Amino acid sequence: MLSSRVTAAISSSTTATFLFNNPKISSKKFPYISNPLNNSAKSIKWNCRNSRMEKSASSFVTKASAQPLTNPGELIDSVETFIFDCDGVIWKGDKLIDGVPETLDLLREKGKRLVFVTNNSTKSRKQYGKKFETLGLSVSEEEIFASSFAAAAYLKSIDFPKDKKVYVVGEEGILKELELAGIQHIGGPEDGDKKIELKPGYMMEQDKDVGAVVVGFDRYFNYHKIQYATLCIRENPGCLFIATNRDAVTHLTDAQEWAGGGSMVGAILGSTKREPLVVGKPSTFMMDYLANEFNIQKSQICMVGDRLDTDILFGQNGGCKTLLVLSGVTSLSMLQDPKNSIQPDFYANKISDFLSIKAAAV
Repeated sequence: MLSSRVTAAISSSTTATFLFNNPKISSKKFPYISNPLNNSAKSIKWNCRNSRMEKSASSFVTKASAQPLTNPGELIDSVETFIFDCDGVIWKGDKLIDGVPETLDLLREKGKRLVFVTNNSTKSRKQYGKKFETLGLSVSEEEIFASSFAAAAYLKSIDFPKDKKVYVVGEEGILKELELAGIQHIGGPEDGDKKIELKPGYMMEQDKDVGAVVVGFDRYFNYHKIQYATLCIRENPGCLFIATNRDAVTHLTDAQEWAGGGSMVGAILGSTKREPLVVGKPSTFMMDYLANEFNIQKSQICMVGDRLDTDILFGQNGGCKTLLVLSGVTSLSMLQDPKNSIQPDFYANKISDFLSIKAAAV
């Protein structure tokens, strides 16, 4: 069954490996990527509405209702690669979802490439590798793509100037990926304890060399960070506003849903009146990385996730097949709500539904 194409204006790039090993990458080779900071002689206003990274809320194309996954073997045979979201698909909080190890083993036995993409920016790829290992899953760092990595990779792809800095509203994962990319940064967790004491005539000053503000999930979010990020975005010429994701909720524990990175992004959007560039799902930035990194045809990919507006839209924007699992955020009633315009190709209870082909063969 062919996946639908959802009209969206979203940027693409080349592989992570190529970008990180080629600091002199030319924007001429990628005409859809531009760096407003290259021309320091002029005050250039970054216009997110003209950016192909932006997704229009009115761009969805209505398609037929999703079908239950009654023949998992057919779906498996029709693609070469499975991209899995992590929270709500592989685990919830620090608890592995039932049947995941056996399912991943089954797919690897069938020669399928597995890739894991998460919007959670609190960890770097290396740190996520350790989490997989702790949960008893054998996943290599090269198979993991986090939005913290996507933020650093995007800045690298536009030749972010060496003399500019990034102000980080987020956690350790973003800092580590920026360091690996050789990008200067300030902020992050160390600003978590900073408080503002308002008094007559007090004025906060920001570093004029900040050329981008990256906002991700931040458990130490505070008013100091909001004000500092706001000053950078509004007053530093050409300063970029980049969001790792805009997820409304996340699974910090398996007991309930918690406010996600979208709440931090929303606060700064509210004070700056600027739409951010989103590098995580549903932007196809990471999808294009993956397709180039592994030389994959997007029609040969199945995106598996638990969220309609990030995971499924991410797959549809990239021209992939899509499978929604009901083990995370989206319930069956949410999927079937007449107001919901995002329909995956298939839906299943959880990824272990793939194991039914093994049972049928016995």
